[in-house]
Amino acid sequence: MQMLVIVLNKVDKVESLFKEFINIGVRGATIIDSKGMARVLHEDIDKIPLFGSIKMLINDQYPYNKTIFVVLEDEQVQPAIDAVKRVVEDLSKPDVGILFTIPVNCVEGLASNHRN
Repeated sequence: MQMLVIVLNKVDKVESLFKEFINIGVRGATIIDSKGMARVLHEDIDKIPLFGSIKMLINDQYPYNKTIFVVLEDEQVQPAIDAVKRVVEDLSKPDVGILFTIPVNCVEGLASNHRN
């Protein structure tokens, strides 16, 4: 099993992403509001020499982002990543988001674990 973590700057895409997840059989995800380091430092960023030019890259239209956690069977990971790419398109562009996976060694409480 793996956990897919998606930090999505385009928060208007969350509902479409969840619909795509349902279409591929992903039945659960957890979503939290989050904020990146550059946004936290936004007010004081002019005082930090290295980060001064980052201020121009910050899109104030999306002051927060959404972090989505999805625990998946290994065979669900690539279809879920493909779904993210269909919805948000090019993750290599600035201010879109990132995704990554983390191996999951133990899971309790998932509906699939409670089969009789």
